Amino acid sequence: MRSFRPNRYSLAGLALLGAPLTAEAQSVTAGPAFDVSVTVYRDPYRGEGGFDLDYLGGFALITESRRIELQPGEHTVRFEGVADGIEPVSAIVTGLATGVVEKNRDAKLLSPSALVQAAAGQEGRVDLLRTDPKTGVTTRTRGTIRAAEGGVVFETPNGIEALRCSGLSETVSFEESASGLSSTPTLSIRTRVTEPVEAVIQLSYLARGFDWAADYVADRTPGESTLDLGAWITLANGNGVSFENARVQIVAGKLNRESGQVEPIDIGGPIFADCWPRGSTSDSVEPIYLQQAKGWLDDNIVVTGARMAEAAMAPPPPPPPPPMAAEVVQEELGDLKLYRVPGRVSVLSRQAKQVRMFDRAAVPVTRLYEVNFSGNYSTNFMAVPMLLRTQNDTESNLGLPLPAGRVQLFEQVGEGAAERRLLAGETTLRDIAVDEETEFEFGGAPDIQARQTVENVTLSPERSLPWLPLLRVVPGVNAGSRTLDQINRIEVANARSYDVTVEVRLYLQGGTEMVRADAPYGQKNGRPIFRLTVPANDSLTVRYQTLSYAR
Repeated sequence: MRSFRPNRYSLAGLALLGAPLTAEAQSVTAGPAFDVSVTVYRDPYRGEGGFDLDYLGGFALITESRRIELQPGEHTVRFEGVADGIEPVSAIVTGLATGVVEKNRDAKLLSPSALVQAAAGQEGRVDLLRTDPKTGVTTRTRGTIRAAEGGVVFETPNGIEALRCSGLSETVSFEESASGLSSTPTLSIRTRVTEPVEAVIQLSYLARGFDWAADYVADRTPGESTLDLGAWITLANGNGVSFENARVQIVAGKLNRESGQVEPIDIGGPIFADCWPRGSTSDSVEPIYLQQAKGWLDDNIVVTGARMAEAAMAPPPPPPPPPMAAEVVQEELGDLKLYRVPGRVSVLSRQAKQVRMFDRAAVPVTRLYEVNFSGNYSTNFMAVPMLLRTQNDTESNLGLPLPAGRVQLFEQVGEGAAERRLLAGETTLRDIAVDEETEFEFGGAPDIQARQTVENVTLSPERSLPWLPLLRVVPGVNAGSRTLDQINRIEVANARSYDVTVEVRLYLQGGTEMVRADAPYGQKNGRPIFRLTVPANDSLTVRYQTLSYAR
């Protein structure tokens, strides 16, 4: 079952392939999609926070299976209920032996105003039904719409009058809809067949107005060295079309893609009733504005008769969903990562919904605190962020690519009846590969503070260094350059009742190197790093010396 509700999203323009065709093509509607696959590519530039369904920067590859019957001849095959963000140039139809010679995106939707405009001037194609509220008697009068701009004007055997000016309950009944109008976004193709065709065809196309995001929830008990980690995938569909019982995949990674201009969808405008007293066409009164639900038929407008030939047979019942997997299955897609969502998911119109990605218990983590300083730069005391570190491998109960997303940390506090699960911090996670070190960094801890102070700066001639003669033989070296010798002091204070581990990472500018320190240090990602154990209710001081060379 496919449902539709238009939004402000734009539609791609017309794409024509092949030579012009004759006008005798028969209109055939393909059956509704009975098997749908939706692969969502995320917006690579979307920031944190929720989705704006009107401005989703991702897109989706949609593949639908539909049934169709064709007789020999030339046909316009209509696929109703495609996404209103469809890019027609990307559409591929397989299963037709003769192929496709033309593709069109029908941007004008069936709506009250579109029906009125399409029926204007068509003799005897509209019935005006009026119901007397006192007697309940309904009268039907066959007529013709003579004007639809600035007010709807009817001509009946009784004369000319305006819509909704009689004071009675009115219903407008159309004999049939205007050709080419549909209540849902429609893609149409032209094809020729030389023999009867009864087949299942696949329609695949790209559509805008989709996005997805990953959200992680970590549960940790204070004092323990493990946490439970769960992940959710949030799917967002900004289109007016739902894709129910679909097989869903998501793709992580940045995909270079250019988008052209798009054409707005025509969802119809309001219908106006500019009334004048019955029997007079010269004395006007205040206009009446009729309410209209965008894209839907108004309660007082009814379409009777077939809109188009329904050549497609009824779809079979949807296939049973496969057994639910324990978690999303990850595969390689070139340099990107593809995740298959277990079971089937309904990606509904104008909605963001969450599906479970995975649950992992007892993930071992190391809790420590980390502060970053730029070398030779004084700071005030600052709160030191907490870090939970683990390894993304099977030994740590993980071992799958982790897409970038938001992380929420919850901790159990209190005992007995006072025990509560409370939010302890939020952070973001970048894309993490398998076997890569994984760090969750949370906000600064006020009980643990650190600062850096530049204690001493000495500027001395560089020629005093023992290796200067070697540089003199290199062309372009300024022998008059000087050496900047600086000593920095780092202080870390711990106001907690237990020892904590603090890592201090240094950023050193180009041409600067650390030559000595009064505490052991190493290198990580090309940067000097101190790993310090700060005693409870105490502080610790570390000094280091750098040399830099300036001309």
